[in-house]
Amino acid sequence: MALTQVSSNKCAGGFQKVFEHDSTELKCKMKFAIYLPPKAETDKCPVLYWLSGLTCTEQNFITKAGSQLAAAEHGIIVVAPDTSPRGCNIEGEDESWDFGTGAGFYVNATQDPWKTNYRMYSYVTEELPKLINANFSTDPDRMSISGHSMGGHGALICALKNPGKYKAYDATVLAASYSGPQLDILIDQGRDDQFLSASQLLPDNLIAVCSEKKIPVVFRLQPGYDHSYFFIYSFINDHIKHHAKYLNA
Repeated sequence: MALTQVSSNKCAGGFQKVFEHDSTELKCKMKFAIYLPPKAETDKCPVLYWLSGLTCTEQNFITKAGSQLAAAEHGIIVVAPDTSPRGCNIEGEDESWDFGTGAGFYVNATQDPWKTNYRMYSYVTEELPKLINANFSTDPDRMSISGHSMGGHGALICALKNPGKYKAYDATVLAASYSGPQLDILIDQGRDDQFLSASQLLPDNLIAVCSEKKIPVVFRLQPGYDHSYFFIYSFINDHIKHHAKYLNA
């Protein structure tokens, strides 16, 4: 599948790039960002897939999170796809910030008129990894997944439905029924997160499930932090290091 390079910037000794391609799953053009660490010039590298939250594009994480230095240090390729199909001309897809454009939720839609284009689960777990592995210096056996907000939930949807496919996981919500390889979950939660105070995140439910299922989880409630990229920037190095522990084992 042909890739068109949209941008390329030297960053942390490697390159931060953005590419566009025609997606077979989503039936539209899609963009993804990819950070290639210096190590990728000579060796095959593991890949961390980052799923962003509502209203984001491929740009938010790469311009705000500051993940490139840690990715370069640990020799990890970081791929950040867009959050939904774009320009599908479906009635209602641009009417709400939390449904439709910018809000693909990393699931496959099952009803018309959405089910033809809104197939982000298949895009993230099947089409995109095949595209990345075919065009970049990756080790297909070493991949992990992470995300924030809608993307954190999406990361766990992908991981829990594909036991053993990803080497590490971290997010804010955990599905209650999991049977598969041992997980090691790292979660940071801002104590001043407006969605936490509105009872939309429910981390206590997550901790209870992990305790019941004997799933190792480190849950860190961070005082003074909200839901923004200032929060992500503050702790992204810890999460890259968490993934590197397994990807570089």
